[in-house]
Order: sequence, then C-alpha cells, then structure tokens
Amino acid sequence: MSTTDSSIATNLAGIQLSSPVIAAAGTAGTLDELADVLDVTKLGAIVTKSITRDPRAGNPFPRITWTRAGMLNAIGLANPGLDAWLSDIAPKIVQVPTPVFCSIAGDSIEDYTQIARAMDSTASVAAIEVNVSCPNVHSGLEFGSDKGALGELVASVRAAVSNAKLFVKLSPITIGTPSSLVDIARVAVDSGADGLTLCNTVPAMGINVHTREPVLSNITGGLSGPAIHPVIVRLVHLMHTQLTRETGTAIIAAGGVTRWQDAAEFILAGATAVQIGAGLFADPRLPIKINKGLTKWVARQGQAQIGDLVGQVAKRSS
Repeated sequence: MSTTDSSIATNLAGIQLSSPVIAAAGTAGTLDELADVLDVTKLGAIVTKSITRDPRAGNPFPRITWTRAGMLNAIGLANPGLDAWLSDIAPKIVQVPTPVFCSIAGDSIEDYTQIARAMDSTASVAAIEVNVSCPNVHSGLEFGSDKGALGELVASVRAAVSNAKLFVKLSPITIGTPSSLVDIARVAVDSGADGLTLCNTVPAMGINVHTREPVLSNITGGLSGPAIHPVIVRLVHLMHTQLTRETGTAIIAAGGVTRWQDAAEFILAGATAVQIGAGLFADPRLPIKINKGLTKWVARQGQAQIGDLVGQVAKRSS
C-alpha cells in the first residue's frame, strides 16, 4: 500500500492515482523491472513498453545517447510481441501494486485493434495508451498527423476496448501537415479517447564531429529531457485552453520532468498527471523526490488536493 501523502492523490479519467507521477512507456521495462531500484507504490502508475503484434528486435546499437540537455534515442519499439506479452507478462500485472497502463503500437488499424482487444481482456489493465507518434506508416503518413487515419484508428480501438481507459499519445510536431496539434487531438477525443498523452519525443539528430558519423545507428531519433520541457508546457496549455477544459478530457504531460517544479508547471498548464522518461534513467528515485516537492507545494498554495491546481496558471499582473 502506498504511503504517499493523500494531498497529491488524483483522479485521472476515472482512475484513482496515489500520485500524479507516472513512469513513461518503457522506463519501467516490459512491466515493473523498475521495482529493483524503486518502491513502485511511489508511482501513480506504470506504462509498459510499447507492445506490437509481432516481436521486434528494434534498431541496431547504438540507439541511445545523452546530449547536454537531454537524451537522444532510436530504440525502434523493441518488444517481445503480443503473444509473449499475453503468456509471460499479463499474468503478472495483478501483482503490481500500482495501476498499469499498456502502451500499444502497430503498422495498421488491425494491429492496434487486435492488441487493444487482447489487453482489454486482462481485467487488471487500467488504461491503454495508443502510441501514434512513432513512424508507423498508414496511407503514407503517420497516424498521429493524418486526421482521417487517426479518427478511424481511435474509433476502431475504442470499439474493441470496454474495460480499460483509452489514452492517445501524440507527437509534438505537426509541421508539414495541414493540422495543428489541437486539431489532431480533437479528432482523437471525438473518436472516443478518454485522455491524451502530450507528447512523445521531438525528432532530432546528433553527429560525432571526429568520425563525422551520426551518433545513432538510425541516423535520427527522438529528443527527450529538459531541453523539450518548455515546448511541452506550451502545448499542454494550448490543449487545455482550446480543447480539454471544454471537453473534460484528461491530459498526461510528458517531457523533461526532472524536478518537482517541472511537474508543477505541467499541472498548472492543464495536466492531471505527468510522465517521467529520461529522468528515470538518470535517477530512478526521482519520483520520491517529486512527490515530496509536490506535497509541500500543494500546502503552500493553500489547497487540499493537487487536482485543485490543474489548469490554474494565473494571468500576469500588469
């Protein structure tokens, strides 16, 4: 049982969390391997590694490296596949002492729907996070940048899911598409999403100036960590003010949370919960520190519950 202060407990789309701090997809391993170094009851929830229908070895090494202000990775959705997940991982979920969200990815609507239906049949799965922000090709575009494809995908997955809550994880980049991130998110919400995860990594690249070679075998990857935090704060604020405040849709913010202040910023911008990714690799005990900081912050703000501060960024005085 969690010993986290009750003032930071929160309700995320009907899921009761003891803390707004969530381990982002893959950071806890396939399920809860993070438990080797952290009491996972200190987490509000754990998001599993993204699971695809068939096993994937991922990209060749090197596929992860640190930058001055974050981390570059091009893992390539390495995972054991759905069958292995169902036989080896799913039976263990009931033993995890915090809610488990399952991340899914695919190359087609049929892939996503099959995986979601199988995971939803596992009663201990609290939520399914639909990852549409990796390069999964559909009609020549990623699902997360094609409103028509995204609407069809989310509606199909929604029809297959009756027990778990449904979150859609979006990319922060819509440059080159005719739609804004809010436009894309509105399609996801209208098609049945219970919540949004904002956002996945920012496309980026590093070069070794001595060898003149890209530092990642995949050439490009995704940038996470403190460098992208202000970018995501803005996107969460836009999403809250232009969409989710109206619809009541929950937001999970992800991007550069390495201090309690980062989590607090996301909450004020409009997020109910926050995910930690790169920060967990740097300090696996970071959630404990963030929980303590948020507890003191809520008290200083004169609030009984952290949920009272969601979206409460104040206007600047003149």
